Amino acid sequence: MATVANSTAVRTEQVEETVGALSGVVKLSHIGMALAGLTVFWVAVRIYQQVFGWTKGLDSFSPEFRTYWWNLLLTEFALEGITAVLLWGWIWKSQPRDLDILAPRVELKRYFNLVMWLMAYAFQVVWAASIFAEQDATWHQVLVRDTEFTPSHIVLFYFTMPVYIILGVAGLLYAHTRLPYYNYQTKGWSLPYIWVVAGPALILVNVAFNEWGHTFWVMEEFFAHPMHWGFAVLGWTALAFFGVFLQVVPRMLALIRELGKSPQGLSKSAA
Repeated sequence: MATVANSTAVRTEQVEETVGALSGVVKLSHIGMALAGLTVFWVAVRIYQQVFGWTKGLDSFSPEFRTYWWNLLLTEFALEGITAVLLWGWIWKSQPRDLDILAPRVELKRYFNLVMWLMAYAFQVVWAASIFAEQDATWHQVLVRDTEFTPSHIVLFYFTMPVYIILGVAGLLYAHTRLPYYNYQTKGWSLPYIWVVAGPALILVNVAFNEWGHTFWVMEEFFAHPMHWGFAVLGWTALAFFGVFLQVVPRMLALIRELGKSPQGLSKSAA
């Protein structure tokens, strides 16, 4: 009994040391804020669709359509372009030069930052490929499109998809400029991570092929039409997330164990 008690005490002490070492490194609130922000934003967009889609979005030649939907489309293009240039440019330009001498605590914090990028990206893909994509299918079962720029497409194709592309590329750049494992200068670029980002991004390219097909065939009630296969195949590239997990998780666990063994001897600086 004494041996069991001693083992329990030692294990409890190790857990407490590990938790103490992770203090200031793990900030789940940042991840929660990112996901909550995306949720609030897209719910607001969906409400806008519901309010103005049926009343202002049925005739693409009407003045109301230009006011409520065409101007929205142009605003999306401008904001997406500016955001992509500024965000990707900042991540690339501000990349640190300390990857060879990175303290374990700093490296672990950067891994948790990467987890935030990955979760935000995955969450955005769900909003695009599940919620708004399924809504688009129901829209076209009710209405026959008179243009590629319907209220449903303006949000799905030209808003939700570019946003997840921006987030995905941002996470890819962050990983390869902030973490030794992904250091592009010495190890090149991670193939699973590239697939995770490039595959879903190519869905936007497939949109052009899909819309061309819809000008010749009515496929609204035949979702398994070969013209739609590209969406499914490119969507399957999201399975490369498992490859990214196999690259990220083992290193994170190793860093946590290292911090738990000697938290006082490690630098508590963070970046």
